[in-house]
Amino acid sequence: MLRLYSWNVNGIRAAQRKGFLDWLAAEQPDILVVQETKASPDQLEESLLFPDGYLTYWASAQRKGYSGVALFTRTEPERVIIGLGIDEYDAEGRTITADYGDFVLVGAYFPNGGMKNERVPFKMAYKAAFLDYIERLRAEGRPIIFCGDVNTAHTPIDLARPEENVNVTGFLPEERAWIDRVLERGYLDIFRTLYPDRTEAYTYWPYWRSARERNLGWRIDYFFVTPDLRARVLDAAIHPDVQGSDHCPVSLKLKAAESS
Repeated sequence: MLRLYSWNVNGIRAAQRKGFLDWLAAEQPDILVVQETKASPDQLEESLLFPDGYLTYWASAQRKGYSGVALFTRTEPERVIIGLGIDEYDAEGRTITADYGDFVLVGAYFPNGGMKNERVPFKMAYKAAFLDYIERLRAEGRPIIFCGDVNTAHTPIDLARPEENVNVTGFLPEERAWIDRVLERGYLDIFRTLYPDRTEAYTYWPYWRSARERNLGWRIDYFFVTPDLRARVLDAAIHPDVQGSDHCPVSLKLKAAESS
């Protein structure tokens, strides 16, 4: 069995101070993708760069203290690709791809639309480029898993107060319609596939107004898989009890591939 985790840590150095490495050592995921690292490798201690039992790979933003994704993996991938190959997105350190042979994992930190929705066009352009990218991988016959902070709640069940947020980035019609397109292409939002009616299942809570304590959250962190991996999926979960960020980890349990 493989245990894959995705977590927006809202600053890897801050998460380290809050016990990230203790959590990693205790949980021991086979693969972990973290988003919003807000750091480049030259700013990090060796304990983060080389945790016991893990290889790490980093896609960092050019701007200091901003964005960034990283991969922690117990097994060396056949290859790792940093970015989408599009400068305006890769400069923000938003995408990392790891080829494990029997599947390709793509981890991403999707843009936030901004307080006044000013970055929604950039966010939608990244979404379009991202979908094109994973579709090209899929056209090569590769099973795809993609995970990360998509910064979008898909349906009203995925946030605590949908009526109040219909004009707020993260729940805009065009943002939600992109997830519709992903599903129309056959990708499975695996948590919702397994638990279609589960309510109050959130992955992000704003820091204000005791939102986490009151569970006034949003489900914006996902694992998607292509249908050819569905039979290998054992479970998907959200881990709201894990502290250290305004997001919590999400996970996917996957049956190991059968030997040929």
